[in-house]
Amino acid sequence: MPPTLDADAVRTWSSLALTALGRAREDIDAINVYPVADGDTGTNLYLTAEAAAQAVEDAFAGGPAVAPPSLADAVRAYAHGALIGARGNSGTILAQLLRGMAEVLAAGPGEGRAEEQPAAAAPAGDGAGSGADLAAPGAVSGAAEAGRRLAAALARAAESAYQAVAHPVEGTMLTVASAAARAAGSAGEGAVAVAWSAYDAARTALEKTPGQLGVLGRAGVVDAGGCGVVAVLGALWQALSGRELDPEPVRGPAVAVPVQPDPCEQEAGADGPGYEVIFLLEAQDEPVERLRERLDALGDSLVVVGGEGLWNVHVHVDDPGAAVEAGIEAGRPYRIRITHFADQRRAALPERVQRAVVAVVPGEGLAGLCEEAGATCVLARPGEPPVHTELLDAIRRAHAREVVLLPNDAELRHTAVGAAERARAEGVRVAVIPTRSAVQGLAALAVHDPDGSFDEDVVTMTSAAGATRYGELAVAERQSFTSAGICQAGDVLGLIDGDVAVIGDELTATAEAVLARMLGSGGELVTLVLGPEVPDALADRLERYVRERHLAVDTVVYQGGRHSAPLLIGVE
Repeated sequence: MPPTLDADAVRTWSSLALTALGRAREDIDAINVYPVADGDTGTNLYLTAEAAAQAVEDAFAGGPAVAPPSLADAVRAYAHGALIGARGNSGTILAQLLRGMAEVLAAGPGEGRAEEQPAAAAPAGDGAGSGADLAAPGAVSGAAEAGRRLAAALARAAESAYQAVAHPVEGTMLTVASAAARAAGSAGEGAVAVAWSAYDAARTALEKTPGQLGVLGRAGVVDAGGCGVVAVLGALWQALSGRELDPEPVRGPAVAVPVQPDPCEQEAGADGPGYEVIFLLEAQDEPVERLRERLDALGDSLVVVGGEGLWNVHVHVDDPGAAVEAGIEAGRPYRIRITHFADQRRAALPERVQRAVVAVVPGEGLAGLCEEAGATCVLARPGEPPVHTELLDAIRRAHAREVVLLPNDAELRHTAVGAAERARAEGVRVAVIPTRSAVQGLAALAVHDPDGSFDEDVVTMTSAAGATRYGELAVAERQSFTSAGICQAGDVLGLIDGDVAVIGDELTATAEAVLARMLGSGGELVTLVLGPEVPDALADRLERYVRERHLAVDTVVYQGGRHSAPLLIGVE
């Protein structure tokens, strides 16, 4: 590992950056939610770095008869390779960051060389050290100059990246790069110290991105592009210091961060532009400025990087043809890539499972129980029945070719049918089983056979649900007429199959009366689902009642959890 800021260091840096991005590639893809949640930021960064690293290797491939490349040659090759091979929004910005660094490092006397002499290994600790730590006696001034040049390069990189993006947004890789540049400018002397300060500040800035960009905060992730900046800066420090870094963990879904919504924030999603257009462009500066204005009016996420007659253009639009035509008017576009986001999202998804169950459940405990059984759940809170878009979203999350939908509420049947119709239009085969209670849903889920035929499975589940009588205990909120007479506020109501059958003033006695009526016509299995405020003693008493009076009937008890009714009873 060369402890100098020279062409060999750039070569090492490019190799280490490629390795770091390759290691984090899948994890970065997994947290990619901005500017488009298409799961490809890690891949785009890796492919951009791969093209850049290959260009550096090509610069060294002249053989022994050819003079080795200078620092200027190496950094220019690194930036040019990234420009030519840039992929996606993140890769295009990375290319501009490298180009900004090259503008500084390749300039000046001696083609921008700034050498530091080898010395003893850096001390233990955070590894930052100073330039003098790695400099031989008499070389301190060279070390200081190398640090100043690197700090200036990082500052130019951040500045040029902001200029390349039509509408910069904070909480992105731009923010991370800017924080790194500020820290580099106030670091100690020497390129090693500057590189460490930039890397460390980038990590800190990355952790703050969920609080700066609403879409990240709601998803509970850091910025995917910012992860790439941290990886590249960590590789730079490794190349200059000769020391190893522990791989940075990529933060996946976590607790959502409270953020103030920004009305100007662009969150690409179902309502955003449908296509990504990228092309290389041979053109002069003036036509490119007009191109920026035209593309900015056509779409968003506009990034134009490059210079000296060669540019990389990236934009999200609904009319890709118009974007390409604008490029033709500005110069000669080539290597044109047009990506339809819907196709890309579908390609990024794992293979659909054959069959899944989606269930509406009135209680967090029941939701956990059904999820353990393999169902995708929608939680129904008291007074807040789910709408059809929530059910449709759950069907999509199940990611199956066939879906059995359990509304578990008579009033949700039409909502479920509407969601099923929308899902069928998207190519999913959906059957709605008209379950009217969560206990009927549990009975249906118990006989679900994902390996059998779809029709047979639906028939079996429907039969199990239909053979389950359901009861519920509730507390009257006001005086009312019921099928069992007039109830007063605070009375305990015992419902059977949706109708009030018993009115009582005490939970246990009412529950016993309801259970006695339900078992009057026989049964094989009693299911009890207890609400969060109901004592376990109630379940013990009801179990004892069943055991003593109905010898051939079994009883199972579940905790409904928060949002559950006081008591649900099922008799199969």
